Order: sequence, then C-alpha cells, then structure tokens
Amino acid sequence: MPGPQQLTLFGADAAQEPRTAARRLVQLGTRVVEFRFARSRRRTIGISIDADGLAVAAPYFAPWAEIERFLLEKTRWILKKLDEWSKAGRPLRVGGAHGEPIPLFGRTLTLELSEGPKRIQVDGDRLLVQLRRPDERARVKLELARWLKSHALETLTPRVMHYASLIGRPQPKVAMSNARTQWGVCTQDGRIRLSWRLVHVAPDLADYVVAHEVAHLVELNHSPRFWTVVERLYPDFRAARRSLDLAAAGLPIF
Repeated sequence: MPGPQQLTLFGADAAQEPRTAARRLVQLGTRVVEFRFARSRRRTIGISIDADGLAVAAPYFAPWAEIERFLLEKTRWILKKLDEWSKAGRPLRVGGAHGEPIPLFGRTLTLELSEGPKRIQVDGDRLLVQLRRPDERARVKLELARWLKSHALETLTPRVMHYASLIGRPQPKVAMSNARTQWGVCTQDGRIRLSWRLVHVAPDLADYVVAHEVAHLVELNHSPRFWTVVERLYPDFRAARRSLDLAAAGLPIF
C-alpha cells in the first residue's frame, strides 16, 4: 500500500533536463553563456539556474529562433542569477580533521579535536569534539553528524511549536530526515520531517522552512490559500526561498 500523502517543500524544477542534455552557447549581453539544453514533451520553454549553471528545456518542435529570443528576453535575470550562484561556492567536504570549518546556524565554527571520553559541545567559535580516538576520521565524522542531527532536532522543534501556536494547531510530531534536496516534508497525518542539514543554514532560513511545513497543517497543497498562511507566518518568504536555493549549493558533505 502507498504511504500517507505528503508534500515536499519544493516541487521538481521546471527546466529539469534528462542526462542526455546537450551543451550549447548563447550570447547574452556582453557574455557568452554555456547552458544545458534538452527537448521534451512540454508545452513551454523552461529555464533554471543552479550550481551547475543554466539549463534550458524546450518542446520538441520549438524553433531555435524562438528559444534564443526567449533567452535574450531573460538576459538580465539569467546573468543576475548566474552571478548569485557563482558567489554561493561549492559544497564543503567534511573530512573530520582538526581545524576544519563547520557551519552551524549561520555561524562558522572551527572543529577542534581532543582525546578523552566522548563529548561534543560548542565553546564560542569552536566546536569541541572529544573522542577516545580523535585520529580516526571516519569515527569523528560519524559522531559529528549524530551530534548535528540531535542539535537540529533540539533547536528546530521549539520553532515548530511556535509557528503551530500562531495558527492554533497542537504541536505536531517532529523528526529529522537525511534529505539533501528536500528541506521539509509534511504528511497527511500531520507529521513534519525536517532535513537535519538545516543546522548548516542561517536561523531565519531554517525558520522559513519550519513555517512552510507548519502551514501545510492548514492547507496540504500549494494553493493560493496555502501561500496566504505562509505569508501570515513568515512575511518575507519569497526572499527566503531564493536564499535557500543558494544555501543548498554550499551544504557540507559528510
């Protein structure tokens, strides 16, 4: 039997292209931009920009002149987004080494390892990890990830309670997920799962994700009524959505 209905924070990208997408070039203003291009059974031209650059998807029989005209009309937006993504950086690969930077709710902490009974705690701008074998990097990464998940749950659960109270709903069950591409999920039976990787983003962005999922307790859809609830809980949600896309590009990889 299928599981309960659930909604993810964001749907599939409008310009998601198959793996066989070709590489093409287009002149936009004074810049030559390379992009991924594919045709599919769609009715309109779609574009998206992420850490891998510009992607364009078009109907099978759309003339190239029409596609190029569409891109030229979007020049300012495309170049702006490409510049934003270029500043976002690439994901940090956590190796479990002394001195590594670890982002924690908008701050960057320095990982400091020492030998002793297992203990992990924040001390100013340091994340202190004490283990019996701090030289075993795999163990450091494992224990660090466990602590981050626990810290995320401990920090975000009260935020769920806060937003639920604003709409007169009882506290839903909250759990952490391992998702990298879904910030949050709300199920039909009122359970909320949040990606523990929210521990790496700024508090205001994590708050938006929480508010978004709590709004699904009222509207389990993405209708105009749903976005009205979101705006009531988190008025600046549009800016937060844009910032989250960029934040996702730099999420640490364990």
